[in-house]
Amino acid sequence: MTGTLNPRSWLYPTPRGLFCEPGDFYVDPAVAVPRAVITHGHGDHARPGHRAALATPETLAIMRTRFQDMPDTTQQPLKYGESVRVGEVDVSLVPAGHILGSAQAVLEYKGQRIVVSGDYKRRPDATCPPFEPVPCDVFITEATFALPVFHHPSDSGEIGKLLRSLETFPERTHLVGVYALGKCQRVIMLLRAAGYDKRIWIHGALASLCKLYQDQGVDLGDVALVSDAILETFKGAIVLCPPSAIADRWSRRFFDPIPSMASGWMGVRARARQRGAELPLIISDHADWAELCQTLKDVGAPRVWITHGREEALVHMARSLGIDAEALHLTGREEEDET
Repeated sequence: MTGTLNPRSWLYPTPRGLFCEPGDFYVDPAVAVPRAVITHGHGDHARPGHRAALATPETLAIMRTRFQDMPDTTQQPLKYGESVRVGEVDVSLVPAGHILGSAQAVLEYKGQRIVVSGDYKRRPDATCPPFEPVPCDVFITEATFALPVFHHPSDSGEIGKLLRSLETFPERTHLVGVYALGKCQRVIMLLRAAGYDKRIWIHGALASLCKLYQDQGVDLGDVALVSDAILETFKGAIVLCPPSAIADRWSRRFFDPIPSMASGWMGVRARARQRGAELPLIISDHADWAELCQTLKDVGAPRVWITHGREEALVHMARSLGIDAEALHLTGREEEDET
């Protein structure tokens, strides 16, 4: 690795997204482009309509499930640890620990290495391999929870709150709002790890991605569609659904449900109230403040670029460590919750 080349001369933000000039491709572009490298399948990073897309096989499978026009896209799968030459740039993908198939894009050009981390977390997740720190000249990071106030509690502790509530209110349905890609499957696996082996009911909008996870080797156990239930009261059951369904007519079939939601934002009381979450579960697929700071130390990059989130706080912290940090202010990024 070398610092003699100005990294901005070959990778820089544009209205379409991060553009790699010597490779003639964009990373997680905000619009359809001729050639894209995709870090993961969430809708603010993976968009339909690209002429060509390079990603992990799992991310491409997610995109095929979500987008109808994927047959028109030339798909180039790249497994973790493999490398391919794109134009004049060597591209490889390493685990980001965010969701199934999520990757950091490692770009090498003329002896310089830039890592585009996409979204990531540092905690164990049974649905995907853990984040791997890669030494680099420039590390490009998110800052979704980049304020010292954000300290995510243990996942097992939050799942324990749900299970204790089940014991306390055995007649009531626990309705848990989860996002369809990543959070849904992770909550299921956390329940299984805690010893909950009963049937977990899901809203129809979660079905296709749960099936995809199962097909990719993630054993979710006994999962069934609410719409397939016959003579089921759902008393004492766990039902997962999109957050919007909790206040929808769909939820009226459940007797005296306890509304819950799993999100990193549930640590903010105003957000929990806004979502109507009687039982907020602070379960995030993003790094919290301490984990973001630790990651900057782990990768050891002299330069850090920040894509979206609480950029100012992380820039300040990085500069206090002697890192040359700046915010890219990329557009089109959601914070955690997909709409």
